[in-house]
Amino acid sequence: MILVALIAILLAGGLIAWIAGPRAPALARGVSIAALGVDLVLALPLGARRASGAWLAEASAPWIPRFGISIHLAMDGLSYLLVLLTLVIGILAVLTSWREIRERVGFFHMNLLWVLAGVLGVFLSMDLFLFYFFWELMLVPMYFLIGIWGHERRVYAAIKFFVFTQASGLLMLLAILGVAFAHRAATGTLTFDYADLLGTRIAGPAAFWLMLGFFIAFAVKVPAFPVHTWLPDAHTEAPTAGSVVLAGLLLKTGAYGLLRFAVPLFPDASRDFAPVAMLLGVIGIVYGAILAFAQTDLKRLVAYTSVSHMGFVLLGTYAWNDVALRGVVVQMLAHGLSTGGLFVLVGFLQERLHTRDISRMGGLWAVMPRMGTLALMLAMASLGLPGLGNFVAEFLVLLGAFRASPALTAVAVVGLVFATVYSLRIVGRVFHGGNDAGWKAPDLGAREVAVLAVMVLLLVWMGLAPNAILETAGPGLDALRESARAALGAGGAP
Repeated sequence: MILVALIAILLAGGLIAWIAGPRAPALARGVSIAALGVDLVLALPLGARRASGAWLAEASAPWIPRFGISIHLAMDGLSYLLVLLTLVIGILAVLTSWREIRERVGFFHMNLLWVLAGVLGVFLSMDLFLFYFFWELMLVPMYFLIGIWGHERRVYAAIKFFVFTQASGLLMLLAILGVAFAHRAATGTLTFDYADLLGTRIAGPAAFWLMLGFFIAFAVKVPAFPVHTWLPDAHTEAPTAGSVVLAGLLLKTGAYGLLRFAVPLFPDASRDFAPVAMLLGVIGIVYGAILAFAQTDLKRLVAYTSVSHMGFVLLGTYAWNDVALRGVVVQMLAHGLSTGGLFVLVGFLQERLHTRDISRMGGLWAVMPRMGTLALMLAMASLGLPGLGNFVAEFLVLLGAFRASPALTAVAVVGLVFATVYSLRIVGRVFHGGNDAGWKAPDLGAREVAVLAVMVLLLVWMGLAPNAILETAGPGLDALRESARAALGAGGAP
């Protein structure tokens, strides 16, 4: 029951934080840290089971048996890594918002913990109806986080986020029902269980359209070009913790959905669609990088880097070979830490300078050397410097994608050049040059240094010793490829 406990503890912690918040804001923060810390302690030992190659943990119970719906949770190496990422990012998000959030503190932390509970549910659900339930659970609390505690245009950004996510989620619901009904037509049994639905033969155009329903929902969350337009607004207007959770976790739910559901459930249609998906990934890599360079709002600049970095996820997923998929997993983790760290950095800067306008900044290294040092490390990770996690991820993705499409891989490499330009622009325009505006601001305190240092150290560890991640994710990825290969039969893997 550990998997059930991971979700239940966050839901209960959110309610306690909400109740405690009006009278004791510090208690609401403490409860949130405690709930996430207990989850982390429960989850960490599960990784020791990875050598068996089976599920690390599994829980199943009937929910609505008349319609074949069950509470089925399971964790393999892939979901294990993403669960750990969720809990680490969650703890850092709470610490980041420690001083920023001063109004309705309890309600803020309830929404934050409930978003994280929804994310955990997405990573653990093995029943498609339950998966959709948690997919929607993430939506409402994130809407509140943006709409209540965001910046000037927060209502517009929250509504745009809601519309994009809700509309695409409804397409996925229709696709889920389509797969379940196709399975019932073939077997006489109505079920939403993932293992039962794998290998369901769906003839002709129906498979393509059902696959497209899943793909669009996940592509919106990734976000992939051209359904990415909600992201810059949501990131720019969200509070710092909201931006960290968006970049570090919610985008990963879309990538996870592609890996776990879109390709294995529809291997034939995915194989045919792969060139289009890879092309969209490459467009996102280059387009996001160019737009990032063009921004004057520092937070919006970082937001567009997500479009570029997550393009590598789309490219590697549909290359669908061993090397590319391992690169995708490392990219999901490295992007969550590096871009999440950059959003934390922007939040700390805005708290001190009350502006995100790059043209007004400059010479801040002399004023805040600790912040400058950590910003340099995060910027180097973003551009893919060897020795940091992003380099391992992008190298593996490009190596695997080259096997599938040398031409698209060559274009994707251009995105790395632009990444170098916008990353150096962050450091050069913000921290170097003359302090013409005469900024005088306190450097990072112990809490702030700890938040950013944890992210930097994890990126260094991933860059220097990636084998632990690759070996943990390996059995789960191999199982996904094998299930797709088995469904295709003699046709081979997509």
